Amino acid sequence: MRFLHSMFRVLDLPTALQFFAVLGLREVRRRDHEAGRFTLVFLSSGAPDDPAEIELTWNWDQLEAYSNGRNFGHIALETDDIYALCSHLQHNGVTIARPPRDGHMAFVRSPDGISVELLQRGPALPPAEPWLSQANQGTW
Repeated sequence: MRFLHSMFRVLDLPTALQFFAVLGLREVRRRDHEAGRFTLVFLSSGAPDDPAEIELTWNWDQLEAYSNGRNFGHIALETDDIYALCSHLQHNGVTIARPPRDGHMAFVRSPDGISVELLQRGPALPPAEPWLSQANQGTW
């Protein structure tokens, strides 16, 4: 068995694409389904050893935000430098819901409320400011 993708329904496709682009994912294919009035956009890290994808489903006629809850869980992305990634995300307007105080793990949320876990590749980085002193913001 091979993991293929996870799918998320999004209310605002351009906003969702911008969020995932800031995370470093890129669009690899898109399919518009005129009869069903929806678009599928597949995102990838682009890494040669990473075949997994995220599928964003945009239903053209959806006007209200989808309900979601922590029962979904989260997706997890691995990074070479969690501090640099969190700084980059913050600089681009993304709230760090659970800062990487331990040098290993952080959480952010997509515009549609999808919880995204960010993990340091390899051993944790030494705890460092400004992350060490930052409190959680909202839910993650």
